[in-house]
Amino acid sequence: MNKKEIAAIRRQFKVNATKLKIADLYTIYIRQETNEIYYEELRPFPFLEEEQQELFLTNFKKVLGGKLDEKLFEVKFQYPEEGQVDHTQGLLYEGLRTEETDVWTDYMQRIALKMVKDTPFEKDMVVTFIRGNYNKPTNRYSEESEIHANDEVYTTKFILGSISPTELPKKSLVFDFVEREFKASLIVNPIIKLEAPIGGFLFPCFTDNAADVNHVLYSAHKAHQPDMTFIENVLNGSEIVTAVEEKAVFEEVVKAVIGEEVNSRTLATVYDEINQIIVAEEENEQEEERVAMLDSRAVEVVLRASGVEDVTTEKVEQAFKQVVDDTKYEMKATSVVPKYTSKSIKINTKVANISVSPQDLKYVKQVNYKGKPCLLIEVEEETEIEGFKLISEESLD
Repeated sequence: MNKKEIAAIRRQFKVNATKLKIADLYTIYIRQETNEIYYEELRPFPFLEEEQQELFLTNFKKVLGGKLDEKLFEVKFQYPEEGQVDHTQGLLYEGLRTEETDVWTDYMQRIALKMVKDTPFEKDMVVTFIRGNYNKPTNRYSEESEIHANDEVYTTKFILGSISPTELPKKSLVFDFVEREFKASLIVNPIIKLEAPIGGFLFPCFTDNAADVNHVLYSAHKAHQPDMTFIENVLNGSEIVTAVEEKAVFEEVVKAVIGEEVNSRTLATVYDEINQIIVAEEENEQEEERVAMLDSRAVEVVLRASGVEDVTTEKVEQAFKQVVDDTKYEMKATSVVPKYTSKSIKINTKVANISVSPQDLKYVKQVNYKGKPCLLIEVEEETEIEGFKLISEESLD
């Protein structure tokens, strides 16, 4: 899936949506003390009061919130081992196919039990499953427009799961208007924090208007912190790589080719070349967004275009072999360029830590001044510190 496809689905989690219809809602309450199902409830989603629908829809939108490879990860299912039962891909696939609600809830309950089998919760948890249909018109259209009766659409069944924590309300002093007195609140019912899910998934993934049942979209609690135990034991998914890890791979590959030392202008050019690859891929797209990838050949081209000397195919392939043990390895270009990973470039010194955007790195350089290494930042306007304008001192020329 790409960010446009995720955003398009996420926008449809609203009351009276025309492109996405939720049929059933299955909710399970799990006690922290026993890690067992305490209560379960199946309800037709359209029959809920509108206020309850909005609470759950907020929860589902939160599950699909965040950036790909940071908080959302497309996970490939592992092949089931011989004799393996309750493989999650099979449970979800059969859950999509069945029309019987009791059969569907049995499949979902088995997934919920896998969640609590090896991971003790610190609080009571509520696991929610929904199933429904996602309708997408075959023609290009505004995502904000509605579907009309005569529109031709792709219709795909889906299942979404979410895990939400609970908390007990804090004790407080209240005023009783009936008794006309102050008293301590005696509310003991736990609050289900639907607005703050700690994980979830969407099945199947959607690619080019088609359902991809070999992948599931996993949602982590926090960015850059996927729960590998959940991915492997609950989803039965393969190992994933985060954007942070891919950026680290790129940096190690470049170091293996050109060494540990590099000037700021070369580094700025490297980021600019990769950004041009991303932009070119976006401009070449027709109806669907494509992801720009960097393999050994692309890295070689980028380094050559950035003015790095003595770059050869053999050197780059050897660097890939050294770092990831795979000369055919590919990484997403958007994981490498800081502006796409929501990160600026960090410059760390003993005196101060500075952050700059990739496009401004070319204005920063290290120079020797009076025998000492100094950081020189080119500015186009007067510099202010705490409201004071700095005066220019002696020239470095």
